[in-house]
Amino acid sequence: MKLTTIKSEGLAHNSYYLSDETEAVVIDPRRDCQIYKRLAEKECAKIRYILETHRNEDYVVGSVELQNMTDAEIGHSKALPFKYGDHNFGDGDTINVGSLRIRVLHTPGHTDESLCYVVHSSENPEEAAIVLTGDTLFVGSVGRTDLYGKKAQAKQARKLHESIQEKLLPLGDHVVIYPAHGAGSICGGNIGSMEISTLGYEKKTNPYLHLSKEAFVERAENEALIVPQYFKKMEEYNLQGPPLLSELSFPKPFSIADFEAEMHEPNMLMVDTRMPNAFAGSHIPGSLSLWLGGTSVYPGWLMPITQYVIFVLERPSDIKKVAARFRRVGFDNMCGYLCPGMSEWQEAGKPISNLGTLSVQQLKPKLELGEVALLDVREPSEWKHGYVEGAKRIFLGDLAEQAGSLLKDKPIAVTCSVGNRSSIGASILKQKGFEQVSNVLGGMTAWANLGYPMKKNSA
Repeated sequence: MKLTTIKSEGLAHNSYYLSDETEAVVIDPRRDCQIYKRLAEKECAKIRYILETHRNEDYVVGSVELQNMTDAEIGHSKALPFKYGDHNFGDGDTINVGSLRIRVLHTPGHTDESLCYVVHSSENPEEAAIVLTGDTLFVGSVGRTDLYGKKAQAKQARKLHESIQEKLLPLGDHVVIYPAHGAGSICGGNIGSMEISTLGYEKKTNPYLHLSKEAFVERAENEALIVPQYFKKMEEYNLQGPPLLSELSFPKPFSIADFEAEMHEPNMLMVDTRMPNAFAGSHIPGSLSLWLGGTSVYPGWLMPITQYVIFVLERPSDIKKVAARFRRVGFDNMCGYLCPGMSEWQEAGKPISNLGTLSVQQLKPKLELGEVALLDVREPSEWKHGYVEGAKRIFLGDLAEQAGSLLKDKPIAVTCSVGNRSSIGASILKQKGFEQVSNVLGGMTAWANLGYPMKKNSA
């Protein structure tokens, strides 16, 4: 038995390639799925099955894509009317891969159709060896239970508690768990940094597993987790089956003249993936700042899924990574990128804009003198750990809609944890007509490191 973890950066998504002898299975594949085919070819193995733990909401699942490459059979829960696939599993169903037996556990809670997959090896077929837990159980945490709305959350949390206590934990302390997400995922709160764990270790260390059912429900209901706008489209894609990537065009390299023409097309957005300091120094007016590391997850928080996009990149080769990341969250209307780059744009005499920057050492006296207003765009859960007194707090994902609540008669400094998300926020304000905007480089991390005062009451 051999198991390989395939990570999707930013999304903190883990998919798995599990092989034994000359057969393999893939669990929760991402949309750009050539990697699984390459793994199988390297081992001279045939991918027989593609298994889904649930209808994922935070990314486009790659099952249909991978089946088109390999002819593998797709399996998922019978609790949802999936429009694709070959097997609709219920509790206790089994499949065989090589000498491995994979048993299905129905573990509702995160979603009603959630499944876990228990793997039994030929060496000890009566005992479970590993379990792929999807979004049911994470290292140090559990799956979120609010996807059906706040009114249904208590019911879902009770289901999740039962699934963990009555189905997963009885498998045995020795069983290794492989969850679908790691630290940083929005599919659960405070997920631990370890990549794998065991059920025994989780029983000792996972705070959710020490709670009674009612205490578990109360804790779940008190979590401040955000539901990005793109989740609904992901759920639709992952129920119906998304378009194949072979049917989509790849972003084109545009000359300066072609790029300038594309800028003025309806429903077109320029996304600048350079680092915040480069964006601040010079960018094309109207651009959205979205640094390369943020392209994994933030598109779905910031723009409608139907948005047409063109890119300004640090390097032309970045387009491969950017396109893959945008497609993982369902953005298929990527038209092209400025191939010559920002330097050539400037040398051609084309219009540019800039953005102010402040260090926290510059910011502090300006705040004390009332010369600048501070906007904090971090997530509400981060505000609870400390914020600057008097700062206006608007979560980044809500800023475009709530920018009208800000006054334009005073310069605005935008902060986050280190200065990346605040660059996005500052560029949104520039798009909304705010002229005096600065990005606080170093953000609240620098503020805290210098020992500057913070309030630490609940957000």
